[in-house]
Amino acid sequence: MLSEFDLIQEYFQRPQHAARATLGIGDDCALLTPTPGMQTAISSDMLVEGRHFFAGEDAARLGHKALAVNLSDLAAMGARPVAFTLALALPSADRDWLAGFSRGLFALADAYNIELIGGDTTRGPLNICITVFGEVRPGQALRRSAAEPDDDIWISGTLGDARLALAGYRLEQTMDAASLLAAAVRMHTPTPRVALGMLLAEQGIARAAIDISDGLVGDLGHILKQSRLGATLDVDALPAGA
Repeated sequence: MLSEFDLIQEYFQRPQHAARATLGIGDDCALLTPTPGMQTAISSDMLVEGRHFFAGEDAARLGHKALAVNLSDLAAMGARPVAFTLALALPSADRDWLAGFSRGLFALADAYNIELIGGDTTRGPLNICITVFGEVRPGQALRRSAAEPDDDIWISGTLGDARLALAGYRLEQTMDAASLLAAAVRMHTPTPRVALGMLLAEQGIARAAIDISDGLVGDLGHILKQSRLGATLDVDALPAGA
């Protein structure tokens, strides 16, 4: 049986070449040195087996998804990713699962140049909690409360793919194998819009943004409530998915 420290060293501790952290994995706390003139953006998401993903989910896809949903929160603020922590509750230290999970996790981390700097592991029902740290210039963060009258509403990508895949898996909707596979890619391996969020913030193109993984109407409602506004949606103009 792997000890907590053996598990971390074998699957989650990597050589640091261009480390972003002043002090990373291996001490009671990690140390980050903020870039002068930047604010730190922080977000945390928890994924629970049976609630946020199916039991027996492919470990590599799950590693990708766990980090992707957190990077999407940084994207919604227009922040540049810097580092993240990982807390894992595991029923057992399954080497094949850990190898797949860490592979999917670090493939996405490397794509966005974000560094794992610490975390925790314990025994229990499968539960994944990631906290991400990013940077954004003061005054540039895309805040939910910053929308103004006459602002346009824009959506990146298409809507409904993940929900369509879920409906297919639950046999709520009849789908051919190709359509289900296409929708499932968006459900299992979402693409965080980090570059778009940073561009919108840095160029002053947008004032408010939000990750709409919980649904367009509900998440748009958060912006409207905090900005004290109403909105009109042209349903026919929405970019529908598969």
